[in-house]
Amino acid sequence: MSNTDFDSASSFWQGRRVFVTGHTGFKGSWLTAWLLQMQAQVRGFALPPAMEGVPEGRQSFFDELGLAAQIDHVPGDVRDQEALRQAVKGFDPEIVIHMAAQPLVRYSYAAPVETYATNVMGTVHLLEACRTAAPSLRSVVVVSSDKCYENREQIWGYRETDAMGGHDPYSSSKGCTELVTASYRNSYFPPDRLAEHGVALSSGRAGNVIGGGDWSPDRIVPDAMRAFASGNPLHLRHPGALRPWQHVLDPLAGYLRLAEMGISDPGRCAQGWNFGPADHMTLSVEAMISGFAETLGPEFQWSSQPDNSLHEANLLKLDCSAARQLLGWQPMLDADDMTAWTADWYQGQAPEQRNATTARQISEYRRRLAAA
Repeated sequence: MSNTDFDSASSFWQGRRVFVTGHTGFKGSWLTAWLLQMQAQVRGFALPPAMEGVPEGRQSFFDELGLAAQIDHVPGDVRDQEALRQAVKGFDPEIVIHMAAQPLVRYSYAAPVETYATNVMGTVHLLEACRTAAPSLRSVVVVSSDKCYENREQIWGYRETDAMGGHDPYSSSKGCTELVTASYRNSYFPPDRLAEHGVALSSGRAGNVIGGGDWSPDRIVPDAMRAFASGNPLHLRHPGALRPWQHVLDPLAGYLRLAEMGISDPGRCAQGWNFGPADHMTLSVEAMISGFAETLGPEFQWSSQPDNSLHEANLLKLDCSAARQLLGWQPMLDADDMTAWTADWYQGQAPEQRNATTARQISEYRRRLAAA
């Protein structure tokens, strides 16, 4: 399978009805902008863009891109089952990409009920709406996380067949999300009965993503940019922790591939999939931020300030050989590209500059896919 096929040319996506939950978030905004560039019809269902941790005078990424005016934007909460069902029913999508989540590990310790209600029951509500209120539906992608696995701090990457688990409420909720997805697939959308129900249900498990537009608290790049803007050093809680870093566009390409294959080759894709970087990009927090510092220049400073008050995984790797071999997916951006593209976005001084940078980076990424 060639990456020219993988690029999901606009001819496939043009006019497709795509329902996206969580479209106002960091990854959801990038995905929505990409879908619009391919001329899909998008209905988004999500809470208003989060403003917590956003520096004064800056809008959210979703607002900066002006996405609400470009799509069918439906404000809502996935914890509200009936509102979500009506939003799905009124649009009758062909493709659903479920990204809505409480996405922060440290916040999950403070708000476990919200985390489980959003990540677990929100997924139940979404899949129930898919089952009962979307007669034209053919492909569903549930976005999960690499933290869905029972983390044994092992030196080799987790495979899709490894056990679900999670120490903290966020990680545990993502393990539960995968179990819910598997149950709905087995019970209502089994791959061996596609002729009866016509729906491919898959899930994507991505590693740590960075990229422009992320203003969330307790995330490495937003914290770095806030420190840089204020002239203060960045303090690293766990500088030696290893993470599978990748630019946000790499896993999004995987989700889009799954969504497309749900229609073009449904029997192959209906399962869980890992989307992570090459092994050499499983970097320590210190190594990743050192590369970022080289891009920003000597004005950016950082220091180690360990904080072990809350448990966070020290070693986490993904084995993505299945996605490479069976889906034809591979990361397009190496470590230098990842940091350069991210710094380039944040160094734009006006929303219209960042908007143009977003469109340019998506276009360049699609060009690389087509040329690979």
